[in-house]
Amino acid sequence: MFQTARIAARSTVARIALTAMVATLPALPVNAAVSPAVGKSLNQATAAAKSGNTAAAINAVKAAQAAASTAEEKQKSAQMAGYVYTKAGRYGEAANALSSAGAGPKQLAPLYYRAGQYDRAVTEAKKGGGEDMQILIAQAYSKQGKSADAVTAYNKLIASNGPKPVYLENLAGAQFRSGDKKGYLATTQKLIKIDSSPARWQTLLVNLRQNQMRPEAKLALFHLMSATNTIDRPADFQEFAKLALVSGQAGTAEQALTKGGVTGTDAMSMRLLQAAGQMNAKAATDAPKLAANPATAFKGGQAYFGLGRYPQAVAAYDKAIATNGADADQARLFKGIAALKGGNAAVAKTSFAAVSASGGLRDIADLWALYAGTPGAVKAPVAAPAVAKAV
Repeated sequence: MFQTARIAARSTVARIALTAMVATLPALPVNAAVSPAVGKSLNQATAAAKSGNTAAAINAVKAAQAAASTAEEKQKSAQMAGYVYTKAGRYGEAANALSSAGAGPKQLAPLYYRAGQYDRAVTEAKKGGGEDMQILIAQAYSKQGKSADAVTAYNKLIASNGPKPVYLENLAGAQFRSGDKKGYLATTQKLIKIDSSPARWQTLLVNLRQNQMRPEAKLALFHLMSATNTIDRPADFQEFAKLALVSGQAGTAEQALTKGGVTGTDAMSMRLLQAAGQMNAKAATDAPKLAANPATAFKGGQAYFGLGRYPQAVAAYDKAIATNGADADQARLFKGIAALKGGNAAVAKTSFAAVSASGGLRDIADLWALYAGTPGAVKAPVAAPAVAKAV
């Protein structure tokens, strides 16, 4: 899952607000002793820029630059050019003009950043120093797709200014994209320990649903999204239900459809609901038979899981694990989820930790283990839901 994942462009991983870096307008040049020709052009540029006529302002500033002959006239014309080009959104030209007027790196770096000239932005920001410039460096590397460099920059930012949640979020995103699995999980753990709210989990989980992963891993992901209240689209509830049905958790499918409010909205929902109802009506009878046979114990565990009978599910999963067959890792993963839902965090964590590193389930198991250690993850067990009648 981790290796093939790509964070979507609309990722909710928070982007640092570059308030300190936004290319604010350079100050207008102060009055100076300049020739009438230069002075007239500068005044025209000022008036045009203030009125929003940037084309006229640019023409006027070019006239001032052409007429400038003394060092002071050239400096004031360059400063005006920086102001006008910034107003026009031509940030690269603004930076070049201000550079010729002796502007410092903290003024130039944001302009180069806004212009998309990220290498020059980084060069200037490194000269400037400070928290705002460190943010700009990290963001510039991220914009360029230099994820490893972004990781280094965010680590330096955090070392200098503390582990602010927004910095950790961006570090986690850079680590994810660079393939630094160990670092990503460590940073994720820090974030969840700071704040285990649904909003925080949503930042970490929602875009993972777009990633390529085996069906069992995605089903476990949807279970985690449900547990953290981060599913909010009918289409996702419907996909959750489909995965649950295929995996033998008919009760889970019914619950997902009901929770998503999609039980009667379209033909697909109705077909899913009917299939879930029919399968769930037989689950109470089928589950003990399946669980009794080591070869089908995992299926029995899934049936019990869907029924909300978590102790029985755990026992069935244990039987499947003991056979060490092809579904042993699946059994370890869902045993952990069932144990947690049944109120036993210790058993859950042990089971998650036992999921093998190969096979495509360990990453979601690690996230479940992380969730198991957060406040509110363990709730008092509730009575199993009534078995639905076949539709």
